[in-house]
Amino acid sequence: MFKRRRTRTINIGGVKVGWKFPVSIQSMAKTDTRDARNTIAEIKRLKKAGCEIVRVAVKDVIAAKSIKTIKRRADIPLVADIHFDYRLAIESIKSGADKIRINPGNISSPNHLKDVIRAAKKRKIPIRIGFNSGSMPPAGDGQTENGDSFVGAALRYIKFFEKENFRDIIVSLKSSDVRETVTAYRGLAARCDYPFHVGITASGAHEAGIVKSSIGIGALLLDGIGDTIRVSLTGDSVSEVVTAKNILQSLSIRNFRPDIVSCPMCGRCQVDLAGIVRKLETELSALNSQKPLTVAVMGCEVNGPGEARQADIGIAFGKDSGVLFRKGKIVKKVKEKNAVKELLKNL
Repeated sequence: MFKRRRTRTINIGGVKVGWKFPVSIQSMAKTDTRDARNTIAEIKRLKKAGCEIVRVAVKDVIAAKSIKTIKRRADIPLVADIHFDYRLAIESIKSGADKIRINPGNISSPNHLKDVIRAAKKRKIPIRIGFNSGSMPPAGDGQTENGDSFVGAALRYIKFFEKENFRDIIVSLKSSDVRETVTAYRGLAARCDYPFHVGITASGAHEAGIVKSSIGIGALLLDGIGDTIRVSLTGDSVSEVVTAKNILQSLSIRNFRPDIVSCPMCGRCQVDLAGIVRKLETELSALNSQKPLTVAVMGCEVNGPGEARQADIGIAFGKDSGVLFRKGKIVKKVKEKNAVKELLKNL
């Protein structure tokens, strides 16, 4: 396992965030928060998919007040996403938000920040200082902060909170550029002990966004950096949660289901391996098991027996049938049509 960066612990509506606790999965509702009914429906879908913290956009007072209704019917920690108007943060706190996200690029008045900090202290909830490359505060030379000076901007903002004796903080430094994001987080990691919310902002549509997010988030997690993650995709929010789970599982940081090892197929394969794997994925997704378990499905005799033998349960195919292995030992020979049934039976 990777050595996690040591951080403080913060509590987001009952979900503990920090180096001693599992990396948590976050997403953001894409419905209008003022439409409580549709927002609640989306949040319930997200929770069912495995989301553990949900952020909602608060663009006016009506949205802020809707948080109270949403919290009553959606049993999950809610983060109020605030931009431009600090008063919306205060109203969201009154409505029961479990965490506030503020953007240093558009909320920077000392007096306004003090008011938000005072309200958060009173309700004992954390604040995320959420930097985005698309809305950075101006640098001293009048230019937008670049990736290298992301860290300096964050430290200046953090210092203000510390002077106000507020340390219930989580920090994010997101860019749509993978290298800029990774450089920023790595730079700040050695300069403070606050938990990090990690992600690549505006990563794009489904396939491209998954690739960028997986590389960026994965690189940081390999460094032990990251306490909550959000995959930002243009599209259905449930896809963000699924991708986040896949990232965490691929690094063996968390387990959500059995892990399938399957070959890419070549001319040696004599069975419908892709169809078998699709059916197996569907069956295994319903298990929702957090116990580490590897299932190998291999198409030929080259790497098949070795991979199947190393897995908890595996099958190496030849023509029309395969050899089933369990814990390294041969169990039986099975026909192609019975492969998924036999794998599940021997889990």
